[in-house]
Amino acid sequence: MTTTPQISEMEQEQLIEKLEIFKIHGRDKRGRKILRIIGKFFPARFLSLDVLNKYLEEKIFPRLGRKPFAVLYVHTGVQRSENFPGISALRAIYDAIPVNVRDNLQEVYFLHPGLQSRLFLATCGRFLFSGGLYGKLRYISRVDYLWEHVRRNEIEMPEFVYDHDDDLEYRPMMDYGQESDHARVYAGATAVDSSVSSFSMRCIS
Repeated sequence: MTTTPQISEMEQEQLIEKLEIFKIHGRDKRGRKILRIIGKFFPARFLSLDVLNKYLEEKIFPRLGRKPFAVLYVHTGVQRSENFPGISALRAIYDAIPVNVRDNLQEVYFLHPGLQSRLFLATCGRFLFSGGLYGKLRYISRVDYLWEHVRRNEIEMPEFVYDHDDDLEYRPMMDYGQESDHARVYAGATAVDSSVSSFSMRCIS
């Protein structure tokens, strides 16, 4: 995550809004609000930590209220060089979350985790995140499995998430890091522009 953003603070906030990286909508099967986070849309090269934390503090956390909630993190299409903020940034973001918000976070549904993410969290997750966050992780390898935990008709997903699911059905070794999906699905993608243009929303009823 950049320490010297190429765009102004206001432009960074507008970018977060435009990309809908963070969106509160829908509920899980236990009736808890869901904070949906689309990892692929996270413009790590253009955002500063200060702007991101300010946005979360002002626009997201107040809307969660004081009741238990869940996070749906969509990891589909995340590339380390484009939209991964880095380990230190993740820790800084987590540490900036108010204690009451952390306490109300009951579950993290991690969609399309991939082998590298699983290994990283298995080895570093307990040390990186305090407050028992690691124990709240629930890995979800397919969208169909997500509906076992989340109310299906209340959650919107980008089209590329379903496309990735289709790829996994025909190329199951992608689940284990033995085959890359980058060449076919995300060829030529850029950090921000391609993410916006490919955000074709589909809500399954």
